[in-house]
Amino acid sequence: MASSFTLPSHFVPPLFARHSQPLYPVVAVITSPRHRGFQASATAVATELESRGQDNGFLDQKLLSCPICYEPLIRKGPPGLNLPAVYRSGFRCKKCNKSFTSKDGYLDLTVTSGTTEYNEFKPARTELFRSPLVSFLYERGWRQNFIRSGFPGLDEEFKMAQEYFTSVFGGVLVDVSCGSGLFSRKFAALGAYSAVIALDFSENMLRQCNEFITQDASLLAKNLALVRADVSRLPFASGSIDAVHAGAALHCWPSPSNAIAEISRILRSGGVFVATTFLSSPVNSPFSAGELRPLRRLFGQVTNSYSYFTEKEIEDLCKSCGLINYSAKVQRSFIMFSAQKP
Repeated sequence: MASSFTLPSHFVPPLFARHSQPLYPVVAVITSPRHRGFQASATAVATELESRGQDNGFLDQKLLSCPICYEPLIRKGPPGLNLPAVYRSGFRCKKCNKSFTSKDGYLDLTVTSGTTEYNEFKPARTELFRSPLVSFLYERGWRQNFIRSGFPGLDEEFKMAQEYFTSVFGGVLVDVSCGSGLFSRKFAALGAYSAVIALDFSENMLRQCNEFITQDASLLAKNLALVRADVSRLPFASGSIDAVHAGAALHCWPSPSNAIAEISRILRSGGVFVATTFLSSPVNSPFSAGELRPLRRLFGQVTNSYSYFTEKEIEDLCKSCGLINYSAKVQRSFIMFSAQKP
């Protein structure tokens, strides 16, 4: 059965509303399966964005911010958030008198960017993904093995995420803890977002992402930028981002509460957060239930293991960080959850 899709006459993608108007939902009349429905929505918005042209000047203004003071960065260089434009640009915080560059193929917006002597190490679960070997293997078998724990497969996971993001098509999406950019590239190729920012703390993951992007000429023309940043210190203005995605990442974060609080801060009203992770189970978290539960914190500190949570804990954390409309889909140890900024 053919699918029919209509946009309301007043529809303006968030980019063109200059982020001063409420998000206009993509209204769809879908008579075919759900995945074809979201594809119709994405195609319609992509066509609208292409017909109006990407407002690169606006994308530059008050989006990227200093990770120290959160003041907007001053940019010198060609406009746009595509890889070549960002690479040829310099960024500076006037207030902190600190400069940021993208000499390694990604824009380093960490607090420690530019330091020559100071070196800081994260917990082992975070440092693991800074390894060149793990970064190389991540998309070459590592991530695909998650299906054993209930993850539905990369294509299905992407489609599931898009269903949550339909209301913010046309806006700016940040893919935090993007790894090698597996989903970042999919989001950019879809064409339904005014810009996609692939963000990770791992230098080697971002280099791997850069390598994949440069092998695809079509992606080089997209507003797809690579940014190195700490998920607990996101370099974006408050209320400036329409969508945040975090694929299989929450269990790796040093402080999930700080990270989700930051995500809540940067989301604009109506913005959507979608994430996947592993739920706690007797296999990955022996002290996850019953009377042994109080020992979980001590066990994690001793082993420096990943942080696995129950669905109720994740929902509670999202609400504690000011997010609403929580919903989730669970399959064995896999969970995809979504929440929205009021």
